[in-house]
Amino acid sequence: MGYFTVPKLSSRMWKVWSRNKSVFMKTWRVNFFPPFLEPLLYLFALGFGLGSYIEVIEGMSYPRFIAPALIAIAIMNSAFFECTYGSYVRMYYQKTFDAMIATPLSIEEVIAGELLWGATRSLIYATIMLPVIAAFGLIELPLALLIIPFAFIAGFLFAAIGMCFTAITPNINALNYPAFLFITPMFLFSGTFFPLELLPQPVQYVALAALPLTHVVGITRSLTLAAPSGFFMLHIIWILVVSLVLFVLAVNLMRRRLIV
Repeated sequence: MGYFTVPKLSSRMWKVWSRNKSVFMKTWRVNFFPPFLEPLLYLFALGFGLGSYIEVIEGMSYPRFIAPALIAIAIMNSAFFECTYGSYVRMYYQKTFDAMIATPLSIEEVIAGELLWGATRSLIYATIMLPVIAAFGLIELPLALLIIPFAFIAGFLFAAIGMCFTAITPNINALNYPAFLFITPMFLFSGTFFPLELLPQPVQYVALAALPLTHVVGITRSLTLAAPSGFFMLHIIWILVVSLVLFVLAVNLMRRRLIV
């Protein structure tokens, strides 16, 4: 089978999602606390702390500027790390994948279920963060509520990216490389903490072409500010197309790894 062979899936993949959800809910207190506390820390340290030295940025206060970026970062981190470190532990150390494949579940359905759960983690984190940020009056309701379904779509993208790295990583320590060399640059240079236009033009093009968080930030900022940008549809199309391609690639890469 090739790298871009369309996988055969059935509704059984939701069994994998359900299994991961059940494990997640057993430790719900630990899982729900970080997405509640994280935006508060960033808002107070950067938004209200550093932001006190920035009067206006793109016609708005600095806390209002970074608030949607904080949601986008949470969407990225929750899905990516769930489908890298989380999936690797289930695959290699806990042998959960082997156990599931021994049932009527296929390899493709196991991986698809993992990706769906990674996307769900993003949805959960975004849902928890929204009311926290809304309490400070930094987002426009009710349009900002559209971030919740969008978080699942964007989370699926980062879950697929993470799974691709998991499929080619020789050991769990090697996952530090994509985390540091790919996730960290996106965290800093995707229009999160300063406008993308401040970067040199070639860097802007690279960010738009190769950094998925750039598109996610563009959409979350448009929705939270109730002011869709001219690139809104471009961002949506980019995310949908790349998500589909990486989903197929992730499933086939993982299939090759697990068969070997």
